[in-house]
Amino acid sequence: MKKLLKEFKAFINKGSVMDLAVGMIIGSAFTAIVTALVQNILTPLINWIPGSSETGALQTVLREAVTDDAGNVITEALILDWGAVISAIVTFLCTAIVLFLIVKAFNKIKESGEKVKEAAAKKITSENAEQPTEQVEAAAAPAPAPEPSQTEILLKEILEVLKTKENDSESK
Repeated sequence: MKKLLKEFKAFINKGSVMDLAVGMIIGSAFTAIVTALVQNILTPLINWIPGSSETGALQTVLREAVTDDAGNVITEALILDWGAVISAIVTFLCTAIVLFLIVKAFNKIKESGEKVKEAAAKKITSENAEQPTEQVEAAAAPAPAPEPSQTEILLKEILEVLKTKENDSESK
């Protein structure tokens, strides 16, 4: 079970899965905005262009609705709604364009970050190449311990004297 959870965690932490999740969330949220724009602004304008006041101008009625004497619909009308198709195409194109621009901006930011990392790595490499080998090895070697201060030396001497006195008293 632990192995399965570990594999799942590695799968989720992959950049492509996270990018896909973020893309899906942004895409669905933005699609709602574009759909509202197209249905409430562009579709009325598209249907208004040919100038029909009663029905959508971009509709083809293949069969009229059949009603009885009371006005109840017996058979629904069969209508091709060209305006709805055009609205769906416009919705798709608007969504695709905006998502393309978002992905392009994200990739540009990611690319510039990688260039900065490469430039920093090249700078470090060139600085190390300019130093003589002894300096590079000295820089890689651990720093020597600092020399003890006068106080530390004095305390060590006192500690040694106390230890010798203690050993002398124990031996007696």
